[in-house]
Amino acid sequence: MSAQPVIVMTGATNGMGRLAALDLARKGARLGVIARSEPKAEALRQEIERTAPGTPVDVFLADLSLLAETRRAGEEIAARYPRIDVLVNNAGLHAFSQRVTAEGYAEMTAVNYLAPWVLTETLRDRLIASAPARIVTVASRASKRPDTVDPRGDLTDIADFTRRGSSPLYGRTKLMDIMFTQELGRQLDGTGVAVTCCCPGFNATGLGRELPLAGALEKVLTALRIGDPQQGADIIVKLATAPEFADSSGGYFAARTAQPLECPEPGRSEEVQRALWEATYELVHSFR
Repeated sequence: MSAQPVIVMTGATNGMGRLAALDLARKGARLGVIARSEPKAEALRQEIERTAPGTPVDVFLADLSLLAETRRAGEEIAARYPRIDVLVNNAGLHAFSQRVTAEGYAEMTAVNYLAPWVLTETLRDRLIASAPARIVTVASRASKRPDTVDPRGDLTDIADFTRRGSSPLYGRTKLMDIMFTQELGRQLDGTGVAVTCCCPGFNATGLGRELPLAGALEKVLTALRIGDPQQGADIIVKLATAPEFADSSGGYFAARTAQPLECPEPGRSEEVQRALWEATYELVHSFR
């Protein structure tokens, strides 16, 4: 990794992403942050300056629920940086009711899976040219919830769901992230680009923002030291920087212990992972 590594990150203005960004700044990284809110991005920039004075922080504004904006941000990033050492796909959303984006996709699918896919594809050549480099994607053990995978149907599913029914759908998007990581790991094997994903553990920050009393519940859990977001930040930083993960190809790792985890069924086989990749490729390129 270069003397001042360039680390591009989504979801850095809140929760564990914010903590990871601060830790990476302390380690001497130059940060390229993709954010939807300019005020939140500026607040992060100021906090990083207080924590690690002189750290360069570049902000790229984009709504990651929209593939066109995600791709545009990726193109701006590729134009800005001659090299990129690490891409961290951290932004995520647990929606408790269906919202369909202006492009016609379920918002949760767009933010949690399609945005990382599109951003990674847009920056893929730059990351390979920058090798050794890394791609880190935040998944979740909620990926154990789905019973089935339909590589084509799941991508375009915009059916309504209840609050209770939201969890399996959230888990499905995180299962897709693991499947994406493992297929990409095979594709990039031998290029010098390490590809990993992680379960960040249970995190109280931002817990169920759309739920009644969510703020009060978060304060109680924080006081009890339940759902500490630092554990999620720690595994992100470890996968992004630790030497022992420099050659990992398609690994999925747990928070705290960094122990390897298996991709849950029904998304474990190479065949279904490849099928999801091909369906996603066709979808995002037909959109263009």
